Amino acid sequence: MLTYQTIQELCQAAEAAGSTISQVILAGQAQQLGLEEREVYDRMAQRLQVMKESVRTGLDPALRSASGLSGGDAAKLLAYARTGGICGGFVSEAIARAVATSECNAAMGKIVAAPTAGSCGILPGAVLSVLEAGQCSEEQAVMALFTAGGIGAVISSRATLAGAEGGCQAECGAAAAMAAAALAELRGGSPAQSAHACAIALKNQLGLVCDPVAGLVEVPCIKRNAAGVMIALAAAEMALAGVESKIPADECVSAMYEVGCSMPASLRETALGGLAATPTGRRLKQEIFGPSDS
Repeated sequence: MLTYQTIQELCQAAEAAGSTISQVILAGQAQQLGLEEREVYDRMAQRLQVMKESVRTGLDPALRSASGLSGGDAAKLLAYARTGGICGGFVSEAIARAVATSECNAAMGKIVAAPTAGSCGILPGAVLSVLEAGQCSEEQAVMALFTAGGIGAVISSRATLAGAEGGCQAECGAAAAMAAAALAELRGGSPAQSAHACAIALKNQLGLVCDPVAGLVEVPCIKRNAAGVMIALAAAEMALAGVESKIPADECVSAMYEVGCSMPASLRETALGGLAATPTGRRLKQEIFGPSDS
């Protein structure tokens, strides 16, 4: 069990130890599991390798999901990113990696749920892009995943990570918050800056509904991963520049949970509202599954 119930407490523990959030989480996990820190680190390193493989799989231009709703877009995005794109190559490639991971998931490939399958592209899209750009070492990238995991664990404890309970803000919102905190640490930020990055990212996904077309984790989920990695990058940039969230991270988490509880069931993964209920959304469902009895 995570011993830190708030992000503030986690940051205070890191600051008191003169260390990073990732080091605190790694040490805590090793103690709780009764393992050497190196063994826990190696397990996380394996997850980074799975993320890399998910991106490679998702970048196959021939990849398609069983429904036919997704596949091939990540390859288009990467090709476009290499022309420079509107945002520049780095950001465009981060979007491509986020979509690639999500398309890998939709095609039943192996991914790391970070924190869920529906939001699996945001964290690797962010961390792997920094790694591939040569802005960090492999070890730093692995440690960044511990930071993300610690933030995600607190969100799970204080609120929820389930779209069925809190809408997509609980999935893509939490993933963006985790990625933003990880990026801030990865680029030399303090624990407090990681917390601010987390808060800024979560605020920018507040109220996001979960409305999967045909009940599948493809439309609009995959494109929300692309937006989520952009939010994570923006939040980390702001925090590293010294911009602070006026609302503390823990209060943002609580607000997210309250908003989620206020959402009608039609907007919490039931595919009964939002984009799933549009004429096109209903048509696509019928094309995939056939006429409904209702």
